[in-house]
Formats: sequence, structure tokens, C-alpha cells
Amino acid sequence: MRARRGTDQPNGIGIPGGGTPASTAGGTPAATEARFMGRRAFLGRTVAGLGAAAWSGMILRGMGAEADRAAGGREWSADVVICGGGLGGMAAALAACRNGLRVILTEETDWLGGQLTSQGVPPDEHRWIEQFGCTRSYRTLRDGIREYYRRHYPLTEAARAQPFLNPGRGTVSRLCHEPRVALAMLEGMLAPYGGGGRLTVLREHRPIAVEVEGDRVRSVAVRSVRGGGEKVLRAPWILDATELGELLPLARVEHRLGAEGRAATGEPHAPETADEGNQQAFTMCFAVDHVAGADHTIEQPREYAFWRDYVPALKPAWPGRLLSWDYSNPRTLERRTLGFHPEADPAGSLFNLWTYRRIAAAENFQAGVYAGDVSLINWPQNDYLLGPLVGVSDAERERHIARAKQLSLSLLYWMQTEAPREDGKSGWPGLRLRPDLMGTEDGLAKAPYVRESRRIRALFTIREQDLGTKVRAEALGQKEPEVRSEAYFDTVGIGQYPIDLHPTVSGDNYIDFDALPFQIPLGALLPERVENLLPANKNIGTTHVTNGAYRLHPVEWAIGEAAGSLVAFATRKKVAARAVREKPALLAEFQGWIRDQGLETHWPWQGGGR
Repeated sequence: MRARRGTDQPNGIGIPGGGTPASTAGGTPAATEARFMGRRAFLGRTVAGLGAAAWSGMILRGMGAEADRAAGGREWSADVVICGGGLGGMAAALAACRNGLRVILTEETDWLGGQLTSQGVPPDEHRWIEQFGCTRSYRTLRDGIREYYRRHYPLTEAARAQPFLNPGRGTVSRLCHEPRVALAMLEGMLAPYGGGGRLTVLREHRPIAVEVEGDRVRSVAVRSVRGGGEKVLRAPWILDATELGELLPLARVEHRLGAEGRAATGEPHAPETADEGNQQAFTMCFAVDHVAGADHTIEQPREYAFWRDYVPALKPAWPGRLLSWDYSNPRTLERRTLGFHPEADPAGSLFNLWTYRRIAAAENFQAGVYAGDVSLINWPQNDYLLGPLVGVSDAERERHIARAKQLSLSLLYWMQTEAPREDGKSGWPGLRLRPDLMGTEDGLAKAPYVRESRRIRALFTIREQDLGTKVRAEALGQKEPEVRSEAYFDTVGIGQYPIDLHPTVSGDNYIDFDALPFQIPLGALLPERVENLLPANKNIGTTHVTNGAYRLHPVEWAIGEAAGSLVAFATRKKVAARAVREKPALLAEFQGWIRDQGLETHWPWQGGGR
């Protein structure tokens, strides 16, 4: 075990006053309610939807719920409140529920699933995903998506027989699919806990305030984005699974934003100076199919003239206009030309953007089901670079989202009307926007695809030196094929993805390089000071650089499941979260316990159990 840096050393801090959170798995004792709530609070429950749309209404259950209704329904309580219903929040909720805790889960949109559903991004995964390298519950989700297609879609016999069915045959992933199918599976995974009264889901609710006492969070206030009504959610444990780390400033949790300077982290790819505004582009995704011979050209977007001529101001320079088939190669930053063929792909043509994130390949389905293939548009051409989402006012954030929507619509209009074709013609008017697949009126995703969040100042911070292939090989004096990532004594999960930073709003071009299969250290999930608020998304203790590897679908799920499991274990053992890491026997017990529940903590070549 290497010497730990910064605040990594155990400090023996427990809950103020020597108390520990009491277990409420078998019912909530009055003393525990009084301690953590300070006054009467009652529990409202919803039944999680089964399928994409069923059971979306709110159902109140039990004596506590009746009292809550009489009190106006403003205060609800549980064992854990999870704000954010993306993949991290979903995984955390499942882990907490299966271990007997009562959970309130909030989500700002009306779809659970985050980047997989409301943001419209097919899963980016590592090359071993079909064999190992994810949690058991994430594999259940993946297997369930395939089974959903076999049960409900008229597949061809050839497609139905494929054990690793890829409905879209997209090249970005071994499992490209429609967002609604993932939504149906996620809702189904939650349904038993909602029906059993253990889980409350508050859709279309956003956190607006946090009550803090010393180093503990007492409650989170949320507001309905539709009706404006407010609720106060109280629990011994709070998880921040929001896409932007929204609870951190509200709870005054020490955190980082944007890029650290190189002197602070020692990372070769960190910028020279720190810059909180140096954040990766976000994207408003959308889905289109192609109907040959038809004209589905949309009305010209109001900002089209701006975006048609827009040239990103980046260093090193972008090769020209954003709306072009030319872009910067992420690895070399040299000009690269992409192909686009929504019909037959000519032999020997350039890399085809159309098939990159294709979510429905017509050839997988019986004749007549699809008018043509369906592709999800999340490309360099609709990365928004004119301002960040984090660290700005609500009004500015909404302004950037509105302009990002204009960019995506302008990209579509350009493809329909002006985009150069290899046959010498211009535009593909048969491209048809698919609002039905995205669940919105404008055809764009319900929420922006977010690559970067606020990040906690953690007991342990993951740096490039821990997993960057080149820097690690040089430091250890090994050849790159032989080198391994840092082995963390407190590992609670694993993942793999290159360190992939998209261009930033401060003008950095791509930073993209090889990273080794890595572990998720428990220390990165523990804030320096605050006792009972934990991250469960991209807001763990990474740097601006290493966030580029820890932000994708299976890793976000693994982070959330580890956080939800930690809360359940600490509750059962009646200890503070950091005590699990500080006490070797307790840590070993926790790691074995989560492995028994399907969380892989080591890669096969690392030993130590999986």
C-alpha cells in the first residue's frame, strides 16, 4: 500500500456527540425519528412505474401517509434521500432498497435513467462488458433490455437468435437501443420496491435548499418543476446523484469545479492554471430516422445563420466551421473528415457517423416495422461551447440550454439542406426528427447530456497518475502493455474508459488518451468534512482530467451502487461512513459483503475477489 496524499489519512472523526445512525430497516423507532427530524414528519410513497408509462400517479400508503396528507404533505421522511434519478441514483436506490432501507428518490425530469434515457445517450462501455467489469444489477439491466426487444419487438429470426443482440448495431457500443426501452427496464427494476412501500419516487422535483447542522445534513427541500409545490425530505443519509452536483453548494460541502491547475495535481494533462469555468461541452441529443424519397425538412431554426458560420475558438485550433464533416481528431488534433450515409454505406467510405450511435437497425426487425434506421445524434457538431451549466445562475443555465437546442436543430437543418454528400449532391431531406422516441414536443432530449459536474473534495482524489497509461508506465519504468492502474486498498468497484475530455467552454480542444482498467476507491466517495452526504454520480473525488474516465454509464452505475450499499452497511453496523474505510476489519467485511451482492471490486488479473 502506498502512502496516501492530502487528507487521505484516517482521522477518526465520527458523528458529532458520539452518536451513530440507528437502523430503521425493520421499522422506524420513535427515538430515531425524533433524533433525525426534530419534529413530526411523515412518509409519502409512490409506486415506481412498471413499464414506460404505467402507474405514474402518486399513491400514499399506510398510517404515516394518512397523517402526512392531513398535514398538507410538506414533510416526508425515509432512511435515505437520493436526489437525482440518473444511473447513479437508480443504482443507489436499488442497493439501499434491497438491503431493507426506506428510500425517497427525486428526479428533475419525468424519466428515470439520466444519460441512458432523458439525455438520450446509448451506453459507452469497455470491451469486456459482456463477460465482466460491471455490477450484477447493471448486467441485469443490460440483459433485460435485450429480453425486452425479444418479447415486444418483431425481430427477424436472425436477430432474435443473437445472444448479444445489438438492436441498433451502433458502433459505439455492443448494446445500442431506444431510450424508452431502457426506461421500461429501469422502472420495472424499481417496481417491486415501490409496490412494497419501501420506495418513494418524486419525478419532476428539483432540490432548492438544504438544512445543515454542523457537519450533518438534516433535510433537503425540493420543488416541483411542474406545479411549484415544495416538500421537505428528511433522512439520516443524503445522496447527491444529481447531474451537476447540485446539493454540494446548497449544503456547503467543499467541492471543486472546472479544472485544477497542474501544480495542484501534478497531472501532465492538467492546464497550467486553475479555472472553474473550464468545463466540458454539453450536448442536446436528438434522434432521427431516414425516409428515402420523403421531405421532412424542418423550419429553419431562428439561430441557423449564426450556427452555420460558427467556428469554435479553441487551442489547438478547430479545423473550420462546427457544422462540417471535418473535426479535430481527439487523439492527434489533426483535421479528420467524417462520412455520413443514412442509406447504403459505400464500400471503402469514410467513418460513417450515421451508424456510430444508431439505435435501431431496420435489418434487425421484420419488414415494415421501421421506415429506415434510427440514429441518435450526439456528435462533435452539436457539442455546445458558448458557456457552462455549472457555477452560473439559473437564468444563464437556461439560456445556454436554449442555445444548445438551437445548435442541435441547426445541425439537423444543415444535414437536411446543405450538408455535402459524396455523390456531389447537398442535404438529406428524408431525415426525420423523432420526438416520439425522445418523449418531447421539440424532438430533442429531455435534458442536456452532461459530461462534467461539481466534484467533492474527498478524502482521496483520483489523479491521472493513478490510471493514465503513459504517465504510469513512465513512473514505474514499465512497458505500456504490462502496466496496471493503481490498486486501491479500499476499492468498491471497477470501470474502464479512456480519459476523454471534450472541448471546453474555456477554449481547450480535445484531451483524449489511453487509460488503464481502474478501480473506484471508497475514499473518493467520502467528503473531507460532511458526515452523511455522499456523492452518487460524477461528483466523486476525481479531477477535471480523471473525470473523463469515470463519467460513463457502467461506472456511474457502479459509483451509485457502492454509495447506496455503503449507506445500508453503515446503517446496519451503526457506524459513520468513514469508519468503514478507517477500520481494516470493517472495510474487509464491507468489501466481501458487496461482492456477495454482485459488485466487482477487482479486475480478474488483480485477484482479491471480484
